[in-house]
Amino acid sequence: MLTTSEIFDKVQETLIDALGVDDDEVTLESTLVGDLGAESIDFLDIVFRLEKNFNIKIPRGELFPENLASADSSFVQDGKVTPSGLEELRERMPHADVDALAADPRVDNIQNLFTVQMIVNFLENRLASA
Repeated sequence: MLTTSEIFDKVQETLIDALGVDDDEVTLESTLVGDLGAESIDFLDIVFRLEKNFNIKIPRGELFPENLASADSSFVQDGKVTPSGLEELRERMPHADVDALAADPRVDNIQNLFTVQMIVNFLENRLASA
């Protein structure tokens, strides 16, 4: 089983290749969109590369859930994620720091859930259960 540090190293390498960023830009705290410049199409490439580098299958929407803001009208109101929306995020993304979003639940902040740490957490859980 890989250590957290080994998982991070492989994730860092994956993101450097997928996004064309420098290694010092990819830290555990880095957000994929804000810090590393990922766009929606990059998320597919990242998943593909992670599957290849870790020899696992990641079902569509499991690492990066789609349509979070529009999945249910009770999840977002007035541009903010509602308590039921936050609960849905916690359920769908146990590997993400949803509490950080809860502190400022604007829909625009959902992208801040997608961090390098989130990917490492996801992979740790996935590899441990394999």
